[in-house]
Amino acid sequence: MDATIRPMYFEVVGQVTEIEAIATRRGIRTLARLRKRYGAGRWRKLKGIATVRLASGHIRRAEVHWYEAHGIGRKGWKIKRFLD
Repeated sequence: MDATIRPMYFEVVGQVTEIEAIATRRGIRTLARLRKRYGAGRWRKLKGIATVRLASGHIRRAEVHWYEAHGIGRKGWKIKRFLD
């Protein structure tokens, strides 16, 4: 087994459901990085359930996390776990 960490490429297919805020304001560990890269805004870390298409072409349901700010949009998507 290869010990290197590889980024996972995917796209969200359809809508994200069961959206829930898990961190706001100073509760976001990477707030400085977000502000430097995308600009100032009311950043929130959110999670939800979505159907995703992986780089391999497989389609699966997954819990996804991302950051979001009004006027900037959704940034930094990642899959936390698969649900199927």
